[in-house]
Amino acid sequence: MTDEAMEVRDASAGYASLVDSPTVPEGYKQTEVGVIPQDWDIATVGSEFTVQLGKMLDSERNVGESKPYLGNRAVQWDLIDISDLPTVPMTQSDLKKFRLKKGDILVCEGGEVGRAAIWNAPLNECYYQKALHRLRPIKGFNSKLMVAILRRWADKGVFKNYVTQTSIAHLPRDKFLTIPIPVPPKEEQCAIASTLSDVDALLESLDRLIAKKRDIKQATMQQLLTGEVRLPGFEGEWEKRKLGTIAVIRSGGTPSTSNDEFWNGDIPWCTPTDITGLQGRKYLSATNRSISDAGLKMSSAELIPPGSIIMTTRATIGECAINTLPVTTNQGFKNLEPTSADCEYLYYLMTTQKQRLLQLCAGSTFLEVGKKQLEIFDLYLPEDVEEQRAIATVLSDMDAVIETLEQRRAKTASLKQAMMQELLTGRTRLI
Repeated sequence: MTDEAMEVRDASAGYASLVDSPTVPEGYKQTEVGVIPQDWDIATVGSEFTVQLGKMLDSERNVGESKPYLGNRAVQWDLIDISDLPTVPMTQSDLKKFRLKKGDILVCEGGEVGRAAIWNAPLNECYYQKALHRLRPIKGFNSKLMVAILRRWADKGVFKNYVTQTSIAHLPRDKFLTIPIPVPPKEEQCAIASTLSDVDALLESLDRLIAKKRDIKQATMQQLLTGEVRLPGFEGEWEKRKLGTIAVIRSGGTPSTSNDEFWNGDIPWCTPTDITGLQGRKYLSATNRSISDAGLKMSSAELIPPGSIIMTTRATIGECAINTLPVTTNQGFKNLEPTSADCEYLYYLMTTQKQRLLQLCAGSTFLEVGKKQLEIFDLYLPEDVEEQRAIATVLSDMDAVIETLEQRRAKTASLKQAMMQELLTGRTRLI
């Protein structure tokens, strides 16, 4: 990170909001975009950029040479996905009008309105469809700065004042042109864009590192959980065991929702949303809802002791977590209380069994794995529980490294948001 970026980070916590100030500080002025420095100008999108919607897709009318094009989904924040691009027939006029140039800004016209990225020409030739606005600077406005401004507008809800709402929101070109934007001096535009790019580069490097660590973990799981690779000091046999012989399988249930006495008690009650909300993290320590003792007694839910494996087995299949406190679940779960296997090892092993579990599914209205099917579900594992624990420890250490990196990334992303708030309003000056 540059010295400027570090200075912004240190300063951002101490700055009061100029927009909310009862008086305008010296050196600043009140404008339609809020309080900004005196030497900043105000313009509109249309006065700083040419804005053009892309090619209309019409299978009956489109003729000419087939060419690859970008749609709304291809444009993410600061990223353009060029994998598996579709094609559309284009006339010579279309080729001239809709061909992308390096440095073009592409902005989503619908869906997540305003989502934007810069086309850096990873392909020699590419075009874009009508779901996207293409922006090209008229007077040299910094494109990276413009993408940052678009991101801030999206976060602050600015676009809601300009969209046309039908079934989904759309940002018409004529309204997009009228949105006011602050215009810092050219040198300051470059400095702001450079500082934010430094943070983006750090985020990208963290993303690559996290992805690499996850790949290494997956390879290690494949080796250790199958016995392909043994940890030093272990030579004992592995065995095939039925899941019902190494864990008690407990079910879930839902108390009557019409009886308020059954709800909002002291017993956590887990739904699949609680598990998917963990986003792969191992431990479940809280749930969104809870039931009472009466709700537990008057339903098929069972109290699951801490150190068990909570596993989805209806609709969403095979998502797992280890509960750190007593919980109940709804009927979309079959929960495993280990009896002769290490809990952490069994957790990791079950996370590799999703495809096999899906093959067991039955049901006409939704997929489901039954208790009897799980009881005879075969697993291959070490006889020695100490080897199970040693394997789980290796994988847990890898999880800890990944979690630390994810926390660092989250802090860096928060820092970028604070920096954008400071730099894009002129509260902190780099020049």
